Amino acid sequence: ARGAGRCHTLSHRNETDCARFWRKGSSVKRSITGAGIPAAIGPYSPAIAAGEELYCSGQLGLHPETGALAEGVAAQAEQAVINLGALLSAAGYGYNDIVKTTIFLVDLADFATVNEIYGRAFTQPYPARSTIQVAALPKGGLVEIEAIAKRGGATG
Repeated sequence: ARGAGRCHTLSHRNETDCARFWRKGSSVKRSITGAGIPAAIGPYSPAIAAGEELYCSGQLGLHPETGALAEGVAAQAEQAVINLGALLSAAGYGYNDIVKTTIFLVDLADFATVNEIYGRAFTQPYPARSTIQVAALPKGGLVEIEAIAKRGGATG
């Protein structure tokens, strides 16, 4: 069984309990993929639905059909927001279900541009948010947006 011999909890007394834990755990989360969602560029899921929550991996400004980055920070921010919307939709959520986002920027001087584009996707009450400048992003991206959503989200 997945995890057999390597359970990381003291509540499992034997291999059978450990295997039951992994079977149960694997049934409560599911990977979200689909049309209009860029393929993952590593060993991760674009999003994971777990119960009433959705954990969205960071979305770059990649065109889902080609995998190419949009040109410039504004176009990448627009595409990242579109990609995030596709993930939300594929899982049965919407932008108003997002409770927390994190924006990663290669250049914090792009904050105002990204903030204006990001703000068009949301209504009040806005999700909690952090914005962080990073040294680099995958594929040479300029902006990446990740999110956590919950059914009823900011309005529930």
